[in-house]
This record gives sequence, C-alpha cells and structure tokens, in this order.
Amino acid sequence: MPFQAQRPYNGLPLLPPQKDVETKVVLKACIEARAALAELRVSGQLIPNQAVLINSIPLLEAQASSEIENIVTTTDRLFRFVNEPGNHADAATKEALRYRTALHQGFLMLEQRPVSTSVAIEVCRTIKGIDLDVRATPGTALMNDATGAVIYTPPEGKALLLEKLTNWERYIHEAEEIDPLIRLAVMHYQFEAIHPFTDGNGRTGRVLNLLYLVDKGLLEIPILYLSRYIIRNKSAYYQRLLSVTTDGEWEEWILFMLEAVRDTAHWSTEKIRSIRNLLDETALRIRNELPKIYSRELAEIIFINPYCRIGDLVGAGIAKRQAAATYLKMISEIGVLEEIKSGRENLYINPKLLGLLSERNELKIAAK
Repeated sequence: MPFQAQRPYNGLPLLPPQKDVETKVVLKACIEARAALAELRVSGQLIPNQAVLINSIPLLEAQASSEIENIVTTTDRLFRFVNEPGNHADAATKEALRYRTALHQGFLMLEQRPVSTSVAIEVCRTIKGIDLDVRATPGTALMNDATGAVIYTPPEGKALLLEKLTNWERYIHEAEEIDPLIRLAVMHYQFEAIHPFTDGNGRTGRVLNLLYLVDKGLLEIPILYLSRYIIRNKSAYYQRLLSVTTDGEWEEWILFMLEAVRDTAHWSTEKIRSIRNLLDETALRIRNELPKIYSRELAEIIFINPYCRIGDLVGAGIAKRQAAATYLKMISEIGVLEEIKSGRENLYINPKLLGLLSERNELKIAAK
C-alpha cells in the first residue's frame, strides 16, 4: 500500500533501496567524509589517555542529541553531575546522562556482538531508564511540532517490525559492496522509519550511528560529535528523512548525512587538538609552579573530570584523601582550577576546558 501519513506504513520497502545510492555526487561526498573521519581517527590517538576524550565529546553528543528531542540541559550541568554520587541532577540532565551511558555501554557491547536489534533494544532501555522491547501496541504517530498534523505513522505489529529489523541488520552487515558511510545513511533512515520503540527512537538511532562507525573500523572510540550538525540543521534533517518516505529522495538524504559526518569530523579533530594543547599547557604549568606534586596523571585527571572531586584522585590512585585535597587546593591557588562548595564537598572546576567544550563559547567567538 502506498504511503499515507495517517495510516501505518506497513508497506515500508525492505532494504536495499530500489534507487541507486552510489551516484557520482554521493561517491565524491563519501570520499571527502572518509578522509575527514580518517583524520579524526588519527587525532584521537594524539592523546594517550583516551579517557580524556571518552569523558568529554560523548557528553557533548549526549547534550545535542537530547536537545533534538527538546530535552534541554547545559554542558556545565552534564559535567557537574556525570559522576555525582547523590544523583541530584534535574530530570533533563539525568536523561541526557543516560544517553551518554547508553553510548558507553553500547561501545562495550561491540566487543561481543555487532550493531543489531538486540543492541538497539539495550541502548533504548538505557536511554529511557525502563525495561522496554520492540513495540507491540498500535497508535504511534509522528506529528509536526508547529501544526500538530500527523506527518508519519510507522509500521505496526511486532512480528512485522521484527521482520523489518532483521532485514535492516542483514543489509548493514552484508551489503559489503556499498561503502559503510552510505550504508550508515541508509541504516539511519530505515531505523527511524521502522520506529521500533514507543519512545527514544531518534536518540537510539543516533547512538547506533556512532557504534556502527566503530563496528566498521572507521573510528576506534565513539568521539564523532554527529548530533552537533543535526541540531544546527534540525528542520533539514527531518525534511530529508520524510522526503525519502514520500518521494524516494535517497540522494539528498545520503548527501546530508555524509556532510554531517564530514563537518563534525573536522570539528571533532580541531576540538581534540585544542584539548591536547590545553592539557599540555596545563601539565607544564603545574610542573613548573608545583613541581613537588606534579605528575602527568594529576594533570590528566582534571581533564577526565572537569568537575573534579577529591575522590577522583583517590580512585585513580594518584593520592590518598588528605593529600588529594591538598593537591587540588594548591592547583586552584595557582589559578588552574576554581574551587566551589557543593553540599558537603568541594568541587574543583577546570574552567578553561569547560570553556573550550562549550558551544556558547564558540558562538561568542563566531559573533566577534
């Protein structure tokens, strides 16, 4: 049955797409995106302690991907509460942090299994914080935020959804004649069109994008801030997705995703270089001004945890509690950290790193 917005799209075509997805313009864009990803992959190796990157860029991805779904928090709040034992964060921050946890857990899952329906289920469960499965109930529909009109009703019936997900899995792993980046774009459209869960499909799909890049060896760790491009081009993102459904416009959708990869790979590469330079400068300053307490591990811990606690140093084996408190106090006294009171404990903030990671800081620079 042809597509009608208000009827379940049970006729969603199986993969592969019936149109040519490797047009000349797509292949040219694919080469550029792959080159940008290769540069990012190398730049990620320039910081020996990968925890510095794993604890920063995925949090930015979590913030932006959540904001696409109108779940809004700030970079500062995410870093402040990511390791906060009392879990006193607001609801939006908690939900964004669950996205980051889902990305991390999904990354660990890749050691045992590739991107699959089972991985998608686990990712969505973590994002939503509930025990869910592929939806079995009807009534899911996507609406235009401005008008309230139904723009898409995904397929329904658990057996049908599982059939389409099986086809989705087979395509992304077996269509090896198609470049993985082109398959990524096709994979993301098809997952969102199947819409297998009652909620969390967009965020789950965006986590799967990053996991797929790692799965296919295009990244070593999931440090591509892909949602940055999507949040800045949100209307085009949704319009391109819908145009595949209504008009079979695969080329425009694939080009959009390839540009998203290329653009954010360049951004992520520059951000990693800036983080590395700031880390080296900070380490040198601590070594010169506080030589008795200096270690590279001490410099790195305040980049792994921009909101650093005494317990972070203790947990990393850098110092026992009393010495750890002294170290952080001394580093704040030379102006590298800022000390603030948070309940019964002190937090030591790395303001230069937070400024570097803040999108607001970028916008201020761009406006000058």
